[in-house]
Amino acid sequence: MKNRIAAITAVLAIALPALAGSGGGPAPQFTLTARDGRAVSLAQYHGQVVMINFWASWCGPCRQEMPLLESIYRKYHKLGFTLLGVNVEPDSKAADDWLKDRPVSFPILYDKESKVSKLYDVAGMPSTVIIDRSGKLRTLHQGFKPGDENEYLDSIRSLIRE
Repeated sequence: MKNRIAAITAVLAIALPALAGSGGGPAPQFTLTARDGRAVSLAQYHGQVVMINFWASWCGPCRQEMPLLESIYRKYHKLGFTLLGVNVEPDSKAADDWLKDRPVSFPILYDKESKVSKLYDVAGMPSTVIIDRSGKLRTLHQGFKPGDENEYLDSIRSLIRE
């Protein structure tokens, strides 16, 4: 009996995070401090397609992905899409220094205590979540390699049309 329970627990531990990433459940609500000092909450973007990108300045794939995210944001933000860059470092100075040379126009938020990244089960950098207009999680993507931006674009375009 104990082996059966252990096996079921192991299967659920693997399957549930994957199912959560595939969408359907409500996105956890949060409020974080933005780079400009204002409080930004997910709730204020209800009715828009929202991409949340969890990143760190020391992360090579994050650095590679950032200009692509800026391009996506500039192309789609007038169509009911927004992007929130959530920096997960305990000290925002490294992120601020890095962004000085690589400015972005989308909001950068600071999750210094990793509370929001824990809400979204972020397991590595970068991690990207896409939320539909009704506030439901639709995509969870972990990591980045060239070409992944096409997956983001497919999701964003589809959700904007819904």
